Amino acid sequence: MWDISHNNTDRNRPYIIEIYSKENGEAPLLDFYSSLPEKMYTKALWTINLLEENGIYLRKPYSSPLVDGIFELRTIFGSDIIRTLFFFHRERIAVLTNGFIKKDNKTPPREIRKAKKYRKDWIRRHSNDI
Repeated sequence: MWDISHNNTDRNRPYIIEIYSKENGEAPLLDFYSSLPEKMYTKALWTINLLEENGIYLRKPYSSPLVDGIFELRTIFGSDIIRTLFFFHRERIAVLTNGFIKKDNKTPPREIRKAKKYRKDWIRRHSNDI
């Protein structure tokens, strides 16, 4: 799990990567990642490290904004694209919510809806931390 606890403000320091989990402890992204073959999983971790290092400055082909503050992290593996949806909280925290594999460029609306739902839940449960 990636909960790198840094309290930084400059671009040269890592961002905090947090994995969203539901109130019951279930983590949709970790469930998805655990289903990936080892080589795909390893490459996805490499892309998450890019996000940790670059945060809001990470751009295509690795990251792009989708809608309403939801972003997509892309890991290209052969003809597949592992997509990890996330949002930024404050300046230095990226909360990874859910993932899926898609071969084309269109992100399924249901995955975006999930990410928005998870973001709303995360913010509700972390409002005292804010």
